[in-house]
Amino acid sequence: MNTPHVVIVGAGFAGVAARSRLLKAGYRVTLIDQHPYNTFQPLLYQVATGGLNPGDVTFPIRNLSGPNRRLSRYRRSKVVGVDTDAQEVICSDGAHVGYDYLLLSVGVAANYFGTPGVAEYSVSLYTRADALQARDMLFGGFERLAAQPDSRDREFTVVVVGGGPTGVEMAGTLAEMRDVGMPRSFPELDPAKIRVVLVEMAPQLLTPFHPSLQQYTKRQLEKRHVDVRLDTAIAKVHHDRVEFGDGSCLDTDLVVWAAGVGGRDEVKQWGFEIGRGGRLVVEDDYRVRGHDNVFAAGDAAVSANDPQPQLAQPAMQMGKHVAQQIQRLEAGQPTEAFHYADRGSMATIGQLSAIVEFPNGARFTGPLAWLLWIAVHLMYLLGGRNRISTMFNLSARYLTFRRTGAIVGDVLDTPAEVGRTTSDPNQEAESSG
Repeated sequence: MNTPHVVIVGAGFAGVAARSRLLKAGYRVTLIDQHPYNTFQPLLYQVATGGLNPGDVTFPIRNLSGPNRRLSRYRRSKVVGVDTDAQEVICSDGAHVGYDYLLLSVGVAANYFGTPGVAEYSVSLYTRADALQARDMLFGGFERLAAQPDSRDREFTVVVVGGGPTGVEMAGTLAEMRDVGMPRSFPELDPAKIRVVLVEMAPQLLTPFHPSLQQYTKRQLEKRHVDVRLDTAIAKVHHDRVEFGDGSCLDTDLVVWAAGVGGRDEVKQWGFEIGRGGRLVVEDDYRVRGHDNVFAAGDAAVSANDPQPQLAQPAMQMGKHVAQQIQRLEAGQPTEAFHYADRGSMATIGQLSAIVEFPNGARFTGPLAWLLWIAVHLMYLLGGRNRISTMFNLSARYLTFRRTGAIVGDVLDTPAEVGRTTSDPNQEAESSG
């Protein structure tokens, strides 16, 4: 009897969790991803602000450990289609990879919600490349400003859009870097002229959390001199300014988009039913609607009956659940519905400041929550070397912030700087109209 072959598309939290469980059960597994590494997305904002190396939050897929590794294969390729009749995954290099079962855990991309100018003039924080671009633009802007004769009189404004965990963590870390780290690295600049603005459309930050934690987060950000603007919508992004929904404008040097995620455009062309947020619609057992041997998990999947938050914990549990359902199908047993075991939520604001909320209603803030946040994130990183390196670099950032410079790389011009030397097509269109 041939061992069933499971193809997993996407090496995120769900895909890696499913792979481990399936290999342990003796299945042949082929993991396909266009990148040769797994990315720990919750810490990308630390890469973007120079606190971590990109290698700290990425792990080689070929080095993934697990039982029965002889049954495991990795193919670096971009999937461009799925032929469900032939049971084949079609890759960009022309290969057709056959499967008995298929798991689509392709993740998501930044969702711009149709806002003009966002794709052209902002950076996001959903991939390793995004984080490096944000870092190089940020420090490139500081370097260019420091070289100007009137540098201490010039403002530099970073607008972070989105009051979820990514936006809050990015804004809080930027503010601390400005106040604690920059005076030593950039004595030419006046920290008071470096503005950090956090914009959120909702009337509160961190909407899923308890109101007391939302209020604590806002107070902590304002204590760090972050300009928090709630009930504020972004109408348009230009190279050097943002327009708000009320018609007002704010001059900007860099816009960081952390306002939400949506399904990948290419997945919408694969012939599966697409639901809210551009995600694949799944049944309660996480089989893709209308298909008996195709599953979806993680951020890319949405259940019409029980939608889950797009977070790491649900994704990992979904991956394990899909592996269990494949085993049940092979054993001739009925599949089971997915039930998320909520272990709590957390977010950090800055040094010694974080929030933690458990399903039983228990919640706490401050240094203890911050230490727990660090411990949990270190625990879920892949690879012992990554854990040690991340622990060392975070210790350097938070324990010796005044003496240790940021991790920097190349220098890129910000959209505002590029716009000063090239014409802005939006402005031309407006002036000609």
